[in-house]
Amino acid sequence: MNNIFNFCKLGINCCIFVLVLILIYNLMKTGTVKFFNVSKGFGFITVDDTNQELFVHVTGLVDQIRDGDKVTFEEAEGKKGLNAVNVKKA
Repeated sequence: MNNIFNFCKLGINCCIFVLVLILIYNLMKTGTVKFFNVSKGFGFITVDDTNQELFVHVTGLVDQIRDGDKVTFEEAEGKKGLNAVNVKKA
């Protein structure tokens, strides 16, 4: 964290840029595709930190995924709870 503050001495724009990157990094979660049915367009991802299972729909995919793939994603509130969105292969 000390390095971040030293970097910020270069200027406020650099500091803001670094803080935005930190926020984006903290929003991204990692997990493993437990199950994904290509023909039905949905499945579940197990979150690495919590072992929680999140629903994922084909509309939330950036990359094609298969069972066992390591992925990064964001969480978003869906109709029935949290969903994985912006899902990319790690």
